[in-house]
Amino acid sequence: MIPSNSFIRSTTLILILVSGACSQGADNPATSNSGEWPLYRGNIAGTGYSSVDQITADNVNDLEIAWTYSLRNDAAETPRDPNSQVTPIVVDGVMYLPTVDRVVAIDPLSGEELWSHSVPLNAPSRRGVSYWPGQGGISPRIFYTAFDRLVALDADTGELDREFGESGMVNMGIPYISVPFVYEGVIVVGANTPRGAIGGIGNARAFSALNGSKLWEFSSVPQPGEPGHETWEGDSWVGRLGANAWPFYFTVDEERDELYIPLASPIPFGYGGDRAGANLYANSIVAVNIHNGEYNWHFQTIHHDLWDHDPPAPPTLFDVNYNNEIIPALGVTTKSGYLFVLNRETGEPVYGVTETPVAQSEVPGEETFATQPIPNNPPPMARVSFDPVDLITAEDTSSEHAAACNELIQSVGAIYNEGPYSPWTYRPDGSGGQTTLLFPGLAGGPNWGGIANNPQNGYVYVFAADIGTFGWMQDAEPGSELPYIRSGPRPAGFDVRLNGRSMPCQKPPWGRLTAVDTSTGDIAWQIPLGITEGLTADKQRTGRPGRAGALITGSNLLFIAATDDNRFRALDASSGDIIWEDVMDRRGNANPMTYLGSNGKQYVVVTATDIVRSYALP
Repeated sequence: MIPSNSFIRSTTLILILVSGACSQGADNPATSNSGEWPLYRGNIAGTGYSSVDQITADNVNDLEIAWTYSLRNDAAETPRDPNSQVTPIVVDGVMYLPTVDRVVAIDPLSGEELWSHSVPLNAPSRRGVSYWPGQGGISPRIFYTAFDRLVALDADTGELDREFGESGMVNMGIPYISVPFVYEGVIVVGANTPRGAIGGIGNARAFSALNGSKLWEFSSVPQPGEPGHETWEGDSWVGRLGANAWPFYFTVDEERDELYIPLASPIPFGYGGDRAGANLYANSIVAVNIHNGEYNWHFQTIHHDLWDHDPPAPPTLFDVNYNNEIIPALGVTTKSGYLFVLNRETGEPVYGVTETPVAQSEVPGEETFATQPIPNNPPPMARVSFDPVDLITAEDTSSEHAAACNELIQSVGAIYNEGPYSPWTYRPDGSGGQTTLLFPGLAGGPNWGGIANNPQNGYVYVFAADIGTFGWMQDAEPGSELPYIRSGPRPAGFDVRLNGRSMPCQKPPWGRLTAVDTSTGDIAWQIPLGITEGLTADKQRTGRPGRAGALITGSNLLFIAATDDNRFRALDASSGDIIWEDVMDRRGNANPMTYLGSNGKQYVVVTATDIVRSYALP
């Protein structure tokens, strides 16, 4: 039985923020319309939108490299590949970002380094840093995380600000390897949960930006007496791992002081026989008061998750003009492929959600949920099922590819897929049997890049990958904590490697970019994004996998680099037509950003694995 709707809601949040609609005052960079980029996703609503409009469809093909900045440290005793996912921020004419072993400030016009702060222990988050403008005589600060430490730097010098925490640092207790979110003197951090850690580690926590004192902590697994506690049968809530807030960033509705926390799957996710129930607040969006952490509402996107298909990015906030009514809304994607659009005041779905019967597990002791919440609109952003007719053929790509995929199928045996939320098959005593082919696979669907919103046309944009995952449940070794464990072939992906490139075994697209019209919930356009080199020219537009998101500019351009074909592209945000692209040396696995320099020029910046690339017009 599903708990009441006040406890269980299936959600993808999309928020459309009209440029300049939010304001925290001229001294707060979170909502500044000055042409800078003060937060990881541009603003507190997470829209990935900038009103800067100098680069247009008419001149975008004139873009050239303005400067580059290396994130490496090849002089280190053991040099490391940054494998960076950083989106820099620009505040008061200075750019801030982490490198492989430092946090730096650079001139956003030239890429020249202004100061450098060494991070000798662990490493700074490879995703970004945050800025706080200061208060009551306290100078502006840069905050970053390094494993379980939250660190404050003087924004002008890069020196530790020793008035914060203990000599400039706070031990968060639990690692968080993403960007601290700063709002009105409150720093919110999430939690990355290594196996073997103590229970409760998934909780989001807040600290004072003034002195580092802890302000509140939200229990991602409800404790006795809290709403949702009854969704964990017996004592299954005790010491429960997972349900953690791991997003790269957070978002806030300023008018309501409401923070939106996306929470991940329980650990372990493959077998839930020891945790019967819906398992709140796992796989949920939870709205809390950012100042005290008090619960307002939640929406659960998956009940009793067995697929690790959490909402990896926080909601994007926006207003929806739906049925002649302006609705404060938010949109959130999940790795299951769905986009949920919710009323951000109540958590209720804007376009409707149907509790849909799904296939049930045959693993002994497993109590899968009879239904899962499926949005009535929009349709899935990624493939959510597989049929034998979907298998790649030589006509789709090449005879070599088709032969390799047929060989893969034969090695796996009988494939099981019953559509969305297909359970893992059971192989008792290590015997053979069917193998579940999960779509989307364990990496998703949409991932951490998040949703971008275009306030000019009311569209939101989602990039999603299409790679399946094989797996099954089997008996665990004697003495194991649980009786069954998830297993599968190695490698487990429904793809093959040809000429050094991943080649999925279902018909394309393998990566797609979708625009949703929020006035209706319908798909406005959807395209395969990315090409597969090595195929004949007429077959190359397959789409390619990726995880990052898009940037939207005031000139109605969409910039995105996510795909593994190493292309940085600009599209017409209304039609989806690709109008510019640049081939980079390495993959741009990061969200782009833009800003207007003090010289009056617009710059567009993206990180390509180990180097920051800045583009501008001549």
